[in-house]
Amino acid sequence: MSDARVSPTQDLLWRLEAFGYDLFMGLFRLLGVDAASALGGWFGRTFGPLSGAHKVADRNLRLAFPEKDAAWRADMLRRQWDGLGRTFGEFPLMDKLLPSTGRVEVVGAERLAQIARDSEPVVFVSGHLSNWEVMPAAIVDSGVTCQMTYRAANNPYIDERIKKSRFRYGVRLFAPKGGDGARELLDAMKRGESVALMNDQKFNGGIAAPFFGHDSRTAPGPTRLAIRFGTVLQPMSVQRTKGAHFRAVVHDPIVPPSTGDRTADIEAGVRMINAFMEDRIRERPEEWFWVHRRWPNEVYAALLAGDAARER
Repeated sequence: MSDARVSPTQDLLWRLEAFGYDLFMGLFRLLGVDAASALGGWFGRTFGPLSGAHKVADRNLRLAFPEKDAAWRADMLRRQWDGLGRTFGEFPLMDKLLPSTGRVEVVGAERLAQIARDSEPVVFVSGHLSNWEVMPAAIVDSGVTCQMTYRAANNPYIDERIKKSRFRYGVRLFAPKGGDGARELLDAMKRGESVALMNDQKFNGGIAAPFFGHDSRTAPGPTRLAIRFGTVLQPMSVQRTKGAHFRAVVHDPIVPPSTGDRTADIEAGVRMINAFMEDRIRERPEEWFWVHRRWPNEVYAALLAGDAARER
C-alpha cells in the first residue's frame, strides 16, 4: 500500500485516519441498521448547521427555490441534514440495505430484470438523492452486470476499505473517474456490460445546461456513452420512505436524439438529464445533496450582490 514517494509522516497520518475510519465502521455495524441510521441523523441535525456547508446549502436553496421563504428553507435544511447524517450512518451497513433484505422496494423492477436477462448494456444515471448508495446496490441485487464509477479517497488505506465495504453488498466493479475510468467504461460497454454514473454534480469542463433556471456545467460523459453505443440513458432515483427503508425507482429510459449532429445531440442529452434531476429534486427537495456548490461562481456572486444591494 505504501508508496516510496510518500513521506513517512504522510503515511502515518493516513494510517491514523484509517484507524479512525475502522472505529467508525465497527461501531456503527455493532449498532445495527436502525440505530446507526438514527444516530447518523442526530449527528447531521446537530453538527451540520455549524459547518460552512450549511451556508452553501442555504444559498443553493435560495437559487433553486427563490419563491420560498426563510421558514421553508430552515425546514428543508433541517431535514436535509437529518437525511445526510442518516446516509453516512448507514454506509457501514449497506449490505443490509438491499431489495433482498426487505428494506428496499424497487419500483420498475421488471425493467432491471429485462436489462439483466437480455444483457442489454445501458447507461444508468442518477444523482445524490437520499441514500444514493442504494441505487448501485439495487442494480447489482437485480443481477445486472454494471461498472460503477467512484471518486477515489485521497487516503489509499481508506479507499481500499471503501472498496471492501462495497464488496459486501455486491458492488465489485469499479472504474476510477478520469481518463483511465473513461477507458474502463468504454471497455465494459464493448463487453455488453452496463455502466452507472452520478450526473448531478458540478463539472467544470462540462456542458452549460439549464438547472433550476441557471446554467450549470454538467458532465457529458453519460450522454456521450449512450450515443456512441446506440443505447439509452436509464435514470433511477432513490427515496427514503421511513427511517432506514427506501424506494428505488427505475424511471422511463431517456433516449438521446440522433440527428447526425453529435455535438448538438450530446448537448440535448445533457439538458434532458438536468431536467430529469430537477424534476426529482422538486418532488423531494429535502433529499438532495444541497451542500455541493452546483452552480458557477458568478451565479453565487450575483446572489450575494443582490443581498448587499438590499441591505443598503
